[in-house]
Amino acid sequence: MMKNLIRIALGVFMLLAGIGHLTYARETFQAQVPDWIPLTKDFIVLASGIVEILLGVAMIFFTKQKEYVGLTLALFYILVFPGNISQYLEHRDGFGLDTDTKRFVRLLFQPVLIFFALYSTDALKLFKKN
Repeated sequence: MMKNLIRIALGVFMLLAGIGHLTYARETFQAQVPDWIPLTKDFIVLASGIVEILLGVAMIFFTKQKEYVGLTLALFYILVFPGNISQYLEHRDGFGLDTDTKRFVRLLFQPVLIFFALYSTDALKLFKKN
């Protein structure tokens, strides 16, 4: 029961974040895109928003493939982590993260998101030997 609640909450979180990427928070999300990414910040924000919406829908509704969805979401969280690090190192404000302390504390939550994605979907079972 708890795993399902966490899985659905992550799905809703991803849907809302994805919608934000495409609409009202588009410019704010651009602050998290590192300058060294060789694509435009707007493209990265839009593409990641679409991915987040798809992952959100999958987390909520693709229950038969939940292990693979959870693993994919965990990998997504790992892939976007450099953006969070960049925001901290470059002292970029966004989403109320207007101090280095707030930006640093946010970094500590990324491993929690990764854990919840794996835990709530039993994704680690994919690595167990039969």
